[in-house]
Amino acid sequence: MTLLILWVLAGPILAFCILAVTTLLGQPLAEHRSALVVRVAFFSAFLAAFGVMLSMVLTGVRSEVIHLGDWFGVEGHHLELSLVVDRLSVPFTLLTTALSGVIGAFASRYLHRESGFNRFFMLLMLFATGMLGVVLAGSLDVLYAGWELLGLSSAMLIGFFHERRNPVLNAVRAFVTYRVCDVGLLAGAVLMHHAVGTSAFDQIYSGSAWPDVHADLPDGEATVIAGLLIFASLGKSAQVPLSGWFPRAMEGPTPSSAIFYGALSVHAGAYLLLRNGALIAQVPAAQVALIVIGLTTAVHATLVGRVQSDIKSSLAYASVTQVGLILAEIGFGFRQLAVAHIVGHALIRALQLLRAPSALRDRNQLEAAVGGHLNPTGAWYSRILPASLRSWLYRLALERGYHDALLELIVVGPVLALLRSADRLEQQWIAWLAGSEEQR
Repeated sequence: MTLLILWVLAGPILAFCILAVTTLLGQPLAEHRSALVVRVAFFSAFLAAFGVMLSMVLTGVRSEVIHLGDWFGVEGHHLELSLVVDRLSVPFTLLTTALSGVIGAFASRYLHRESGFNRFFMLLMLFATGMLGVVLAGSLDVLYAGWELLGLSSAMLIGFFHERRNPVLNAVRAFVTYRVCDVGLLAGAVLMHHAVGTSAFDQIYSGSAWPDVHADLPDGEATVIAGLLIFASLGKSAQVPLSGWFPRAMEGPTPSSAIFYGALSVHAGAYLLLRNGALIAQVPAAQVALIVIGLTTAVHATLVGRVQSDIKSSLAYASVTQVGLILAEIGFGFRQLAVAHIVGHALIRALQLLRAPSALRDRNQLEAAVGGHLNPTGAWYSRILPASLRSWLYRLALERGYHDALLELIVVGPVLALLRSADRLEQQWIAWLAGSEEQR
């Protein structure tokens, strides 16, 4: 089993190295060769993951930790490199390798003759490595490494068409949101080391195997760490009030939109909370916060999604809606239901995003055939609400809940003003230290 799970990670890494080295040497692989490398990597990784699942079923093993040694160790603290194979990581590993392979096969045709063909597949390999690192991580430290690879590859694929201004600006917006929220995961891992001496899941949580585990952290540390992990998940999962970057991420190629924001990356925050579900269950305030944030996001995204003028943005908000419901399920303690919800939603949403360009063409042809626009019947609540309230909700949805404006007013503006003040003080301090020309 150890060799199989190591190959799951090694396949995308080797494929990335092959594509990267040949490109750096000025001899990039031809499109059909790049596509072959990607297919072999993902197909072999999927077979290895399937072999791991089959081995667990036949042997009855519910959980196994693969220790790869320590990165470093000091008195009272050590950073252990470990992977965990259990009923949570294996389904996500199968989902990641299968969907990444499907996206790779689709993109090899979709991006035919695109100047950034090999660059896309390098970033796809980087993403797959990061996602597999997150789902197979045996500790918060290893999970953080995969988490950062996800953020990096996501931002670079949003700005894939970098010859245009908007994709670059939207990539920066997403990257800044990631970096701000990643502080929560980093701080949570550091506090976990201080509280327990390690961040390895098999030492933090006691019990037989996921989901039948429980946490025994002191209440104060548990509350702070749970809050930090929830904050970290908000960025990746685009939950209120940090959902403004998500529709902007649709600037990337359709294949990357499907795998990132329809299938896998958008669920990384939910996976983090599922992996630490025992800690969340220990803190009732964290459960309530997840329920409130999740349900609020679901309502907000449903309203905003109904007024979007393009299909990818509409599907983006549909994804945010479902992720909000998944977070609420985790808050209620329905962890296994959340896993099933994630798998089903990932498969359906990836298919919808891949189908989006063809769906627009089919709709236009249907409208031309019937000789006019298709006017579907409005939702039931639009027929019972007063006209004034419908008008107000419509304006609110068009402005996406005014979240962007409020964040700029309450957070971004004051922070920029503080930084400008610090810059002026620094310039004055440097000028005073340097003295005038006459003094020199």
